[in-house]
Amino acid sequence: METRLFKKRNGIIPACDVNNIQKLGTLVEETYDIDGVVGYKIGSILTLKYGLQKIVDRIRAITDLPIVYDHQKGGTDIPEISSGAFLNICKEAEVNAIIIFPLSGIKTLRMIVTNCKEIGLIPIVGGEMTHKGYLSSEGGYLSVDAPERIYKDAGSLGVKHFVIPGTKIKSIEKYSSLLAKTVHNPEFLFPGVGKGQGGDIISAFKATKLYASYAIVGRGIYAEKDMKGAARNLLKNISGQID
Repeated sequence: METRLFKKRNGIIPACDVNNIQKLGTLVEETYDIDGVVGYKIGSILTLKYGLQKIVDRIRAITDLPIVYDHQKGGTDIPEISSGAFLNICKEAEVNAIIIFPLSGIKTLRMIVTNCKEIGLIPIVGGEMTHKGYLSSEGGYLSVDAPERIYKDAGSLGVKHFVIPGTKIKSIEKYSSLLAKTVHNPEFLFPGVGKGQGGDIISAFKATKLYASYAIVGRGIYAEKDMKGAARNLLKNISGQID
């Protein structure tokens, strides 16, 4: 039986990159019951300030929608650190999934995926980020083929959920097509769409229309005075792409 993280095939995941736990509560309360909001992504800044368990408990007091923890960037330490107590703490806090970018190598990726399976945590693997200057072709430090190798290795290890850059449509098309050849029913999450980084959410959904896909949206929702209205408008605008 395949592991499904989200109940719907497509939708929006609010990124909870807010400044305090009070605004976190407001964000979740305003959006959790909107059809098309499938889960929440929490990051390291909020959890460093309040603690992972407290952040998860605040969300759980409102909804049982899946919670994805983005350590920003998990998977960059030695295998034992990246796959040890860190994963157990996430599981104990009742996080459903974690995002990792295994930039420290294949051994780290293997141990994380293996240990996630053992404890019932879903690994979501990323390879290419949304900003310019990441790859060597843009002046960055990573070889151009590194993301593709990461995605391929993750797929071969049984990973089914992947983060792909919502700001780079050609990359979305490339990686989704690549992974669909070897992974049965892959699922894609794409950040970088909307106000912050300027990625086009409709184009991103069109590029992943054949697959289960989810837009991670931050400032386009939490920075709006009417968070509920902002989330509803986003879903209305893309409804033709995610039906």
